Amino acid sequence: QVQLVESGGGLVQPGGSLRLSCAASGSIFGIYASGWYRQAPGKQREWVALIGRSGGTNYVDSVKGRFTISRDDAKNTVYLQMNSLKPEDTAVYYCNADIASHYGRSGYWGQGTQVTVSS
Repeated sequence: QVQLVESGGGLVQPGGSLRLSCAASGSIFGIYASGWYRQAPGKQREWVALIGRSGGTNYVDSVKGRFTISRDDAKNTVYLQMNSLKPEDTAVYYCNADIASHYGRSGYWGQGTQVTVSS
C-alpha cells in the first residue's frame, strides 16, 4: 500500500518560514511529477507548486519568489520551503504525487498539514 504523509505545518508569524515535507512509503518503484496544493477555509483547493521527475518546477504566481519545491528521490520525499509567509497563505496544504509502485502507476494524496500565518 502506498501512502503519502505530510509534516512540517504549524503556526508562524507573518514574514516567517516553514518547510513542509511529503514522504512516500510502500512498494515504490519511482515518483514522477509531484505537487503541493492548498485549501483555505471556504475556498476550493488550489494548486501551489509542481516539480517534474527531472526537477523542473512551476509555481502559482502568488507564491513565486517565496516558495521553493524540491525533491529527494533517495528518500522518496518532496519538500516545500515557504518563506516570507503571509496571512493569505493560511490553509491546509496537501501533497500529490504520481507514483509507480507494485500496484501500478497512480496518483496519490496526503492527508494534509495545517499552515496558519498569524500574529
